[in-house]
Amino acid sequence: MAVAAPPLQELPSFPTLPKKRMPAGRPREWYESHNRRLKAMRLAIALLNSGVYRPEQAPNRKIRSTAARIGVHPPSDTTCRMVRSLIRTDHTDRPDRPARR
Repeated sequence: MAVAAPPLQELPSFPTLPKKRMPAGRPREWYESHNRRLKAMRLAIALLNSGVYRPEQAPNRKIRSTAARIGVHPPSDTTCRMVRSLIRTDHTDRPDRPARR
């Protein structure tokens, strides 16, 4: 029998750190992939905080609605795939290693 999980409490908001300038002289693709990784990480954290712990629980629609909720522009399909790869559980990928505690 499935037991309903208690609703998550609202996490305290912390002040954001000041932004650092991006290093100059890199190819445009580097900046695009860097920003894509940052966006994917923000979305993965928001999904984990909302109770999404497995990649199959995060279709593109859910990732995009989470982006709207946290005030991020809608992610592309590539970014959505990256988000799912970030929330993948470690112990299911490597059966030879014990699960982290």
